[in-house]
Amino acid sequence: MPFDHRALVDVAVRVATEAGELVRTSRDQAVSLVDTKSTITDVVTEADRASERLVRARLGELRPGEPVIGEEEGGEAALDGLTWVVDPIDGTVNYLYGIPHYAVSVAAQENGESVAAAVVEPASGRVWTASRGGGAFLDGVPLRVSAPEGLDVTLLGYGFAYRAERRRRQAQTWAALSEVLRDIRRAGAASLDLCAVAAGRLDAYAEHSLGRWDWAGGALLAREAGAVVLLPGEAPELGADATFAAAPSIADALRTALVDAGFGKV
Repeated sequence: MPFDHRALVDVAVRVATEAGELVRTSRDQAVSLVDTKSTITDVVTEADRASERLVRARLGELRPGEPVIGEEEGGEAALDGLTWVVDPIDGTVNYLYGIPHYAVSVAAQENGESVAAAVVEPASGRVWTASRGGGAFLDGVPLRVSAPEGLDVTLLGYGFAYRAERRRRQAQTWAALSEVLRDIRRAGAASLDLCAVAAGRLDAYAEHSLGRWDWAGGALLAREAGAVVLLPGEAPELGADATFAAAPSIADALRTALVDAGFGKV
């Protein structure tokens, strides 16, 4: 039985908004309870855990029986049917330091492909939404990617891995790319970087080692706004764990520039 993607977006917005309010109002207490995961730079706050618990509970009420994958508690995608993919706080380091650039991302996937999503910014209240074949929106306003004429007028968003040795190699890549691009930006929240591509605020975005929860919502927004989107495993020349989104006008040239700069070897 086909799913109603618009109804799934409504659920995602409702749940992500509730989680975002929890995250926003509990920050002062939550950031006093901080732990680390893969490295000392990979942080998790009590708000991350509380947000995911809330999302799982609300999805259990609104969409009973459907599996959930979350950054903090894991989970597995259903082989058939629908799975929810949740990032309870994307941009936790920003959240920890009081930088308002962070989000709650809730996406629905059918057999591993995103079909509905909401990315909510708790600090501003902005709500990014998309459904497969239904377009991408910011607070109800339709989005469309940019159309830069070349790499020399392209603004690229990027991110760093958590491990120091990989960061070192990535820094060399970004230094090489800075010679051919207009500029690069590192904002610290993958879901919002992908949304920025959808809105034309960035012309492109590339990063390694994202989890499914990092890209599930934002990648759908970028694709529905017209971006060329490549997810982990889809572009081996960029690296097995690469995520890429770009305006069509510069997508091929940027892929070549990334390869030339060593992006696929970091």
